[in-house]
Amino acid sequence: MSERDSKRRWLTAPVKGIAAASLLSDVGHEVPTSLMPRLLTSTLGAPAAALGLIEGIADALSGLARLAGGPIADDPERRRKVAIGGYASTAILTSLIGTATAVWQVGVLRAAGWTARGLRTPARNALLADSVLPSAYGRAYGFERAMDNVGAILGPLLAIGLVAVVSVRTAILISVIPGLLAVVAMAYAVAHIERAENQEHTLRLQFRAAFSYVRPLFMSIGAFEVGNVAATLLILRATELLNRDWTTSSATTTALLLYVSYNVAATGASVVGGRWLDARSATPVLRGGFAAFGLAYALFAVTGPSVVLLGLAFVLGGVGIGFVETAEHAAVAHAAPMDLRGSSFGLLAGLQSFGNLLGSGIAGLLWTVASPTWAFSYLVAWMVIALGSSVLRVETLRR
Repeated sequence: MSERDSKRRWLTAPVKGIAAASLLSDVGHEVPTSLMPRLLTSTLGAPAAALGLIEGIADALSGLARLAGGPIADDPERRRKVAIGGYASTAILTSLIGTATAVWQVGVLRAAGWTARGLRTPARNALLADSVLPSAYGRAYGFERAMDNVGAILGPLLAIGLVAVVSVRTAILISVIPGLLAVVAMAYAVAHIERAENQEHTLRLQFRAAFSYVRPLFMSIGAFEVGNVAATLLILRATELLNRDWTTSSATTTALLLYVSYNVAATGASVVGGRWLDARSATPVLRGGFAAFGLAYALFAVTGPSVVLLGLAFVLGGVGIGFVETAEHAAVAHAAPMDLRGSSFGLLAGLQSFGNLLGSGIAGLLWTVASPTWAFSYLVAWMVIALGSSVLRVETLRR
């Protein structure tokens, strides 16, 4: 088969539409995310603790919504509606943060937007599995993850450009435009996906049956997610280290640029990891991701204010997340039958959300009561556990 024919097998209209929706939606909601700290502290006069509380509540609700959205997405018809509605709700609710005149209004809008974002995630992942042959899951999920990471790069850059010409509130309101374009892209994708018949299950049986298929994956993935902390901790570590020799402004700017390198690396790794997975299996891609994150955390634990070493740590982290997210999604798509894909992706998304919440919480506590070195050493230990458990479960991750 020619290279062009092979490309046509996976780069279908639905894959293009879903990937475009991920890119545009990320651009849209990264603008409010980037500007919300400034809106809260400078405009509304809220303390930094308010931001932490708002983000914590929003992330928790997003995790619950991802779990709840799984059984809903098992129905082929409902997952189409949930995907489109979820993108629309996220775009509108997050952009309305620009109209908030009180801290509680920011909190409510953020929580509602993130709930909609969580609810749509299993539906989107199930629709992507509907769009290609199983032999192309790696490339399809890798491409979607790559576009999502491109959005994470462009969003903050758009925010910087917007606030240079308009107010923070206006910039946040404008973010609805790429968000609504994401809705159009998702509707285009849905229109090109062949409809499938629904098989009825009770909620309890849905989760029980789905877990029976994906359970072998959860030991290594669970260990990874408990050690996969919010990227804001990486930015904070770099800022604190660079601030030893540089001004606060220079340290902050450089740390944000290093974070851009993280997303650039994640973009490339998603594509490479997807192709690697289709050629082999999810196992080596997961292992590569676990190892990359372990090395990244080790560097964050021991390095000083070296831009080169910090840059290497961010790039390794980006490679890690690009490999692991692609492999996780493709492995679940391979393991779960069509009528339980939504529940299976809901279980994965719930594990990701609550694992990250637990990991960030414990790492932050160790950071406060001991030191950043202890926090990142703790995270390295979880990557070692994830790598070891993936060796024990090789046979479960094969295509």
